[in-house]
Amino acid sequence: MEWTGWATGAVRRHGWAVVRAVRRAWTEPGRERDLMVQAGKATLAACVAWAAAGWWLQAPMAFVAPWVAVVLVESTVYRSLAHGLQQLAAIAVGTVVATAVALVLDSTMVTMMVVLPAVLLLAQWQRLGSQGIYAATGALFVLTNGQVTLTTSGARIAEAVFGAVVGITVNALIRPPVYLRDTRAALQDAAREAQEVLEAVAAGLDDGEWDTHAAGEWHERALRLGRLVDQARSAIGWSRESMRGNHRRRGTAAVSPPGKAYDDALAVLEHVAVHTAGVTRTVLEIASHNDKAVRPGPQIAGPYADFLRHTARAIGLYGQTRFAGTGTEQSADGALREAVEDLNRSLDELHQRLPGTVQDDPDALATHGALLAQARRLADQLVQD
Repeated sequence: MEWTGWATGAVRRHGWAVVRAVRRAWTEPGRERDLMVQAGKATLAACVAWAAAGWWLQAPMAFVAPWVAVVLVESTVYRSLAHGLQQLAAIAVGTVVATAVALVLDSTMVTMMVVLPAVLLLAQWQRLGSQGIYAATGALFVLTNGQVTLTTSGARIAEAVFGAVVGITVNALIRPPVYLRDTRAALQDAAREAQEVLEAVAAGLDDGEWDTHAAGEWHERALRLGRLVDQARSAIGWSRESMRGNHRRRGTAAVSPPGKAYDDALAVLEHVAVHTAGVTRTVLEIASHNDKAVRPGPQIAGPYADFLRHTARAIGLYGQTRFAGTGTEQSADGALREAVEDLNRSLDELHQRLPGTVQDDPDALATHGALLAQARRLADQLVQD
């Protein structure tokens, strides 16, 4: 009974998730709408390929054309073309090898035992990439579909070529996928998370919260920031690939591949992620220390919190100057210069306050020195750029 209730709840949750995804696809641009468009394009490609090969031409192996057309409506136009050429090469090789051996050996089972090991090894050939398995598929189509003749084997290859042309053409001409929006969103998410983590640490230091639990949450968020930066790096790669062979990049100036500004932003965010994790790790170690005497007092915690707030603001403004879209870059660039100046001033204040707060305590010296070192590393990434 308990399991039934859990299963019902899981089905209900998944159902609502599907409803929300459909609603988002209908009301706003995003990943859900892109997936629905790609599904519709794959359906159209299959219908066109079948109408021509099966209904009009009545080809002997007409199903090959819509099958190839569907699988080649890929996530980018470049990938459709590259995978299409690899797939056709694999199918052709498998078909030719299976046909040649089948015409010599008068036994389907014996032919299969000879051909399949060869084509499966061929599938590992680097030039065929992920499409190598279609060599075995092409061979099986030959060996498991009645009498083997040169005519039927040639028809299979021709139908595969036709299906590939249809799939690639549909993907290239009808709203070819572009992932620039995903790239901007990924970079903005990483910058926003870095800003929020540093603001949270600053607020905690201002309130005197050197609590282990809170510091642990800050550190977990800082580590998650690194994963967001990895997602941004992957999104940049997808964006650049989606622009290759894409006519939409010529149709509007707003759609352009990520340039050096995106690479610069990614490099800065990578360093920010590393050093933010360093800051939160240092704070966590201090909070976990049993000796409260080594914890910085208000005379150093306050300026350090100010520094983190200035850093958070600079990171947010840095993102706006690099990838927030058109119309805001100039004003954000001026605000960024002011934020960097404030950042430098807050860092100088930390340097000035440190000697008076440490005195002769070696533990305090190590603690304050670690905080200052992480602050310097974090500031350098924004000041130098």
